[in-house]
Amino acid sequence: MEKHFDINRGGFSIRSRLIVNDNDKSTRTFDDVVIVTHGFGSSKETAGTLHFGEHLTSKYKGFAVIAFDWPCHGMDARKKLTIDECLTYLTLVTEYAKEVMKAKRVYNYSSSFGGYLTLRYLIEKGDPFTKIALRCPAVCMYQSMMSYLSEDDKNKLRKGKEISVGFERKMKVDQSFFDSLKSFDVMKHEYFDFADSMFIIHGTKDEMIPIEESRRFAENNVIEFIPVEGANHPFQNPDHMALAIHKIIEFFHG
Repeated sequence: MEKHFDINRGGFSIRSRLIVNDNDKSTRTFDDVVIVTHGFGSSKETAGTLHFGEHLTSKYKGFAVIAFDWPCHGMDARKKLTIDECLTYLTLVTEYAKEVMKAKRVYNYSSSFGGYLTLRYLIEKGDPFTKIALRCPAVCMYQSMMSYLSEDDKNKLRKGKEISVGFERKMKVDQSFFDSLKSFDVMKHEYFDFADSMFIIHGTKDEMIPIEESRRFAENNVIEFIPVEGANHPFQNPDHMALAIHKIIEFFHG
């Protein structure tokens, strides 16, 4: 069962999606809550998120899944994207899981941009998560974003102007957004303290975040790394996504 709701905290209204087992639909509290975060330009509404939630909650009792829209994504009301507000959203959703849902353990499953934000969160805010699973994490987020900008957009940024980025939904960003991405290079930080509770899965055919970068990050920090042969960045092939979901669920429950 799934339901949509808003987490209203700190002056923000975070559009959220709860997935639980049908037998738990009247349950208010859960010992185990998985927070799912999406990639840049995506939303909480992906089929992969629903499949993950349904598989997890049907297999293991006492688990719930919360997915939410990053600022300026999906149904979120904000128009201009900042990294600080993204990190605030992750804090508020995590607090909601612990304080309202009474979770004893909170897990994090993040993809792409969500992976970058989670890795940044660990260094800047601390680690509230029992385990973390990253799918195609954007360990080179700044370089990836810059590579997709036109020269015209780069010129606008240099002149102090805002530009529109995104896919189905456009959002405003300015030079400070890219300065923030550049200021925090995941590859320059150490994650040894988190390595035992972290797992990375990445497709060999990822066209946005090269698997070599993700593998190097994992090796440098002694993090378990699983390549998926033929998988692209969003794991569009159902077999590839099913494999990722299986591996991540077993990692969380193991």
